[in-house]
Amino acid sequence: MRDLLTIISNESICKDKDTYYCDNIDSKSIPEGLSKSYGIVNIGRKSKTRRSFKINIKNSFAASNILSFLYNIFKTFNNKNSKYLLISITPYTFFASLLLIIFNKKFTVYIRSSGYEEYRKIIGVLGPPLYHLMFTIVSIKANLIACNSRLLEGKNGSVVTPSQLNNKWFNNHIKADLTEAKLLYIGRIKVEKGIFSLVNIFESLEKNIYLTVVGTGYGNTQLLKRQSNIKIIDFDNKDDSIIQIYDSHNIFILPSFTEGYSQVIDEALARRRPVIIFKEISHVAYKNREGVFICERNSNSLSIMIKHILDNYETIEKKIMLNKYPTKEKFIKSLVDIVNEN
Repeated sequence: MRDLLTIISNESICKDKDTYYCDNIDSKSIPEGLSKSYGIVNIGRKSKTRRSFKINIKNSFAASNILSFLYNIFKTFNNKNSKYLLISITPYTFFASLLLIIFNKKFTVYIRSSGYEEYRKIIGVLGPPLYHLMFTIVSIKANLIACNSRLLEGKNGSVVTPSQLNNKWFNNHIKADLTEAKLLYIGRIKVEKGIFSLVNIFESLEKNIYLTVVGTGYGNTQLLKRQSNIKIIDFDNKDDSIIQIYDSHNIFILPSFTEGYSQVIDEALARRRPVIIFKEISHVAYKNREGVFICERNSNSLSIMIKHILDNYETIEKKIMLNKYPTKEKFIKSLVDIVNEN
């Protein structure tokens, strides 16, 4: 009989009949990938809004409040072979870790981004001290995993390289149409992701520069719809069909204020599309990645960078072709190896 792995996250999960849906692709791919090695119990927060990705995990639970959230975790304690993987440190997963500590359960925490930076952006000056308190307590007992060594804040832990890439991403490349600037953003519509900042910048750009947003979340989509050169795609990514969206644009842009490791950068580069980021996340422009360009968060700097990329596209593309990328298979294997060690 396989060990049971309970995956606990703060992500919103919607139940529609007997099927569960989520917005964050990790909330789908990590449980599904790990289900090949473990029996999976997947616990998240309940949402009434239909989400983007179908979760193919039968034992999923969407908790309507913190008590329900903790009770679903408590029910797994009957299985002596159960392992626990918490995704990110949030108030909900923090209380989950306290429950696990009280009952002397070993657990692993996977940190995907800097809570210090995210909480500062979301709730202001109280954010970093709040995250620091949670991180300090959790790290006393947890086996830590991070997608970037700096997220460990000097604590012992393992570093993994997240990825959604499989063989489809590296085949059948399509030449970019360069007749006009067609930028693409794929991600959540949240303040900390910088999408609203990008929309404000687009108000000052030339109207022949276009932006497509493939986004999820509760953001104010009306703000995005008010400009003629910005469009939103409601997209259901089946069988990696998102590849076609990358191929129909010529530049990918990631306006986030904070990132641990950005999988969408690797996805864009795998499709040979240059990437623009802003200085706040310059650390994700890894030295072994050609094709990532950094500019200031203003319309003038962005316009200059877009022109530079389009004018030198062929040269940039040749450099991008030299990149090596992580794969989903290797990522999931590294998670299995680390969880098994705990």
